Amino acid sequence: MKTAAAPQPITYSCYRSEYTKSEHFVEDHVLGHVVSGTMEFQLAGHKVSCQEGDYYFVGRNQFTKAAKNLGADGEFRSISVRLSQETLRQFSMAHPNTAAAKSHSIPTIQVLPANAMLKGYFDSLGFYEEGSASEALIHLKIEEGILLLLHLDTDMRNLLFDFSQPGKIDLEEFMQHNFRFNVHLDRFAYLSGRSLATFKRDFHKIFHTTPNKWLQKKRLEEAHYLLQEKKMKPKEVYLEVGFEDLSHFSFAFKKAYGTGPSRI
Repeated sequence: MKTAAAPQPITYSCYRSEYTKSEHFVEDHVLGHVVSGTMEFQLAGHKVSCQEGDYYFVGRNQFTKAAKNLGADGEFRSISVRLSQETLRQFSMAHPNTAAAKSHSIPTIQVLPANAMLKGYFDSLGFYEEGSASEALIHLKIEEGILLLLHLDTDMRNLLFDFSQPGKIDLEEFMQHNFRFNVHLDRFAYLSGRSLATFKRDFHKIFHTTPNKWLQKKRLEEAHYLLQEKKMKPKEVYLEVGFEDLSHFSFAFKKAYGTGPSRI
């Protein structure tokens, strides 16, 4: 499974490859801007598309895959601002009137309406790209982003300042919707509202096998369907169903079906 370095509070991304797809467990809220190219977020059950120039918000505690495509200038470029739980807690304590009033109903990923203030905000972040800004200045820019979100949508506080942990949910339904995401078991456990030990115990009661065995079988079944019925290529399928690399996928597929994925 993948491991990731600690995320930076402000991230500048630039890709020049023809097509880039990444997979994430979104731990913190993110405010972002597509500078060049297009990006498509894939969640369990639906997709959200961002065009060049769009601004977007991604809520925390969810799985998503992001497909990035190059723009007319031959690049994909974006800026994202991570709103960590610690930063939001400090902000909430300093601004008591921002406390969440009720459960949020804001979409977990949404494209924000074009706005001159959003444009001005992200234009100003360009001056920080070289990494010369102090931590204090970066912190101020993040707080500015929070204030901007609250100004654009006052209901956003119900999402930003909701610090509750995921509650216990239907494990079978949750896994059927999210098996395509290649994340550690502890992430599945956390989002289903369980400790890792309880997750494994509940999982065995429902599926009568271990999570790793079930995930591999389920992903291979999905891959077989995409190859045979949707006529997709192995290089398109392995990431789609949650494998880390093509060679591992090909080996597992041949072991399960007696032939390589390229022969389906």
